[in-house]
Amino acid sequence: MHTLKPIPDADLRELSTFRLPARADELLVLTELEQLSALPSDDRPTLVLGGGSNTLFMNDWPGRIVLNRLRGISVQRLDADHSVVRAAAGESWHGLVRLCLDRGLHGLENLILIPGSVGAAPMQNIGAYGVELADCIDAVEVFEWASGRHHTLPATACGFGYRDSHFRSRDAGRFLITAVHLKLNHAFRARADYASLADHLQQRDQAKPTPRQLAAAVMRLRRHRLPDPARVANAGSFFHNPMVEADQAEALKRDWPKLPIWPQDHGQTKLSAGWMIDQLGLRGFRIGDAGVYAHHALVLINHGQATAEQLSALIDHIQNEVHKQYGLRLTTEPTLIGYKGAA
Repeated sequence: MHTLKPIPDADLRELSTFRLPARADELLVLTELEQLSALPSDDRPTLVLGGGSNTLFMNDWPGRIVLNRLRGISVQRLDADHSVVRAAAGESWHGLVRLCLDRGLHGLENLILIPGSVGAAPMQNIGAYGVELADCIDAVEVFEWASGRHHTLPATACGFGYRDSHFRSRDAGRFLITAVHLKLNHAFRARADYASLADHLQQRDQAKPTPRQLAAAVMRLRRHRLPDPARVANAGSFFHNPMVEADQAEALKRDWPKLPIWPQDHGQTKLSAGWMIDQLGLRGFRIGDAGVYAHHALVLINHGQATAEQLSALIDHIQNEVHKQYGLRLTTEPTLIGYKGAA
């Protein structure tokens, strides 16, 4: 077993894709499950970090950061139609999707190019272009901090919802995710009914795409709409699309006929947060170096030297403007460490 070597006074700027300046008292890099038993048992607060694509440090972290770098992917054939892929939490999510595509294991094509690690995927039940992780996840392996025990939780015990799970809400801070099990299909069935994806495929005469054509289409759309975090510091979609009752959605639709809406289960309707921000003329708006991406109103970016104070002011401004116009309070999608704003 490799020894855990604490890094004191660790710089966190490059460990989050938004790259705000922040530090932690101590950083530990976890590469083996056995190292969990060697973690210090003091009372300092502990935060687990993966790829940093969904975590923003709005302040220094007054404790320990555990950087999850657990590795390993295995495939087990389940039956004639399915295989289960086990991926360690420190693996790249995009890399995992590409590997499954290469091996003819299907169901993840719409989730390609989502930044971050495998362990972050169940935290927020990642989703894109009509598909969510919950559609194909079978189980999640976790380490329980309080008991020091390892568990395998079935998907039904994880509380998956729209960009949410028990790992973010009810059980926040209880577990460290160590691996994910995905039940994938041997036969390919395209999930291409999401409007922008369907239109893009139709334009290329690929209404019935192959797996690689579907994945390539998703990547083209993502690259067109979302900035590469390696070039423009960002955390992807910054606000949740609001979920409201159907009658409230109908009332909003009467006032704003072009408002995109998507009917959901149980009488709920999902609204487009990006459209609302765009209609307020906030695309390209900035406070200092914290700004709204000029090509996609749902993405906030760091122009280079953004501070937590500037980003906080920008978040509050967007939320307040949306609330004044539409009567809705947008909630943030990334985890904001140390955020003192209204949300």
